[in-house]
Amino acid sequence: MKTIFEKSNNVDGINFFDEGMKTDFISEKFLRADKIGLPQMSELEVLRHYKELSDMNFCIEKGFYPLGSCTMKYNPKVNEMLANLDGFLNIHPLLKDKDVQGALHLMYNLQEVLKTITGMDAISLQPAAGAHGEFSGMMIVKKYFEVKGENRKKVIIPDSAHGTNPASAKMAGFDIIEVKSNEKGQVDIEALKSLLDNDVAAIMMTNPNTLGIFEENVLEISELMHKNGSLLYYDGANFNAIMGYTNPKLMGFDIVHINLHKTFSTPHGGGGPGAGPIGVVENLKDFLPVPVVEFKDGLYHRNYNLINSIGNAKGFFGNFGVLVRAYSYILMMGDKLKRVSEDAVLNANYIKEHLKGKYKLPYDEPCMHEFVISGDKQKEKGVSTLNIAKRLMDSNIHPPTIYFPLIVHEAIMVEPTETESKQRLDEFINIMLKIADEADNNPEIILSAPNTTTIKKIDETLAARKPNLSFRTEE
Repeated sequence: MKTIFEKSNNVDGINFFDEGMKTDFISEKFLRADKIGLPQMSELEVLRHYKELSDMNFCIEKGFYPLGSCTMKYNPKVNEMLANLDGFLNIHPLLKDKDVQGALHLMYNLQEVLKTITGMDAISLQPAAGAHGEFSGMMIVKKYFEVKGENRKKVIIPDSAHGTNPASAKMAGFDIIEVKSNEKGQVDIEALKSLLDNDVAAIMMTNPNTLGIFEENVLEISELMHKNGSLLYYDGANFNAIMGYTNPKLMGFDIVHINLHKTFSTPHGGGGPGAGPIGVVENLKDFLPVPVVEFKDGLYHRNYNLINSIGNAKGFFGNFGVLVRAYSYILMMGDKLKRVSEDAVLNANYIKEHLKGKYKLPYDEPCMHEFVISGDKQKEKGVSTLNIAKRLMDSNIHPPTIYFPLIVHEAIMVEPTETESKQRLDEFINIMLKIADEADNNPEIILSAPNTTTIKKIDETLAARKPNLSFRTEE
């Protein structure tokens, strides 16, 4: 596809320059002597160009998006409509509380429903995404022990954890201690016991974990940590699997973040926007990032005066547009949020059971909303997991998460979510089985993939080390 510069044909679309305009009031040093060099095309040709560019992108409306751990579910368009209402879209963050009662009312209600869903006693909507919520949570852990007069330096993290977990804890100033998984893909209790001492501040866990497996010993882990005087942090990235069935409070966690942009169906492709509200138990509520929204004397207001607050985690009040979308999703789903998790778990198990004969299943356990298989069998035939991912692109399917979690060799993490039909799941299953057969009988077609996309197979190492960022062909 040609760039818009190459398509330029010296035709004016909209011309903003008035030749009769006098510019003698502007110093000559600020006036451009040469042409600016922008492409010149008609408005229609410009629109066609950018439509062609958009067609090259992949999105949930274009095809199946089984990106494990990312929960790329469908975003109902009515949520977009509500977030774009003028009273929400054009609101200014510096308005006084009395002039934004509608927005504050929505935020207050969202805090309350998130308290119900998570079981937590207090919520702050400030963090801008999941990792931001994690970092805020780790700062709360740090501040909590400072107030107690304890200088605990360690945070325990499972070997299957999201990569942001150790990064967030390290950024907060903690040393990272890894705890191994057992043969079931869960935290090894005996290994955990051996790591506990008076220097352990917290453990960061995802439940279900990044293998898509529920930590069946979570209550024992909670008891061990609390007995050690440590806190438990819940990474809510996989919250889509448990809504209505359990919550972090019941599991014994003290702090939790929820990825609104994943669980509650707000768009997060392309790196944003996101929202990662953080919830805490009663004895940590004064440590939350501010402001929190409160209702007093008939008015909603923003409270910046929590005694031990870690302060502002983000400018103003978080990603408000995402909060609107998430709240509308929760209201529309109501008690059907339980059905969301139910269908997500059913869909994941349905695919897993169909694929586990052709692909290696490292942990043959019932999964939750996602599961991890391995491309080890195909690797023996010279076909890597990366090759399989590229081949899926030929069928208009976004590749699943690959090579994560790190404890699974040639990992392929699949999360179908609850929004896909059985027909779509069957299509994916058949394509994955076909690729497995191709690896046995016709590996070249996989090794050359993708074959049908705009950009074909490239040397990824060379592209990363020596990127060519110009559209012009080198002489």
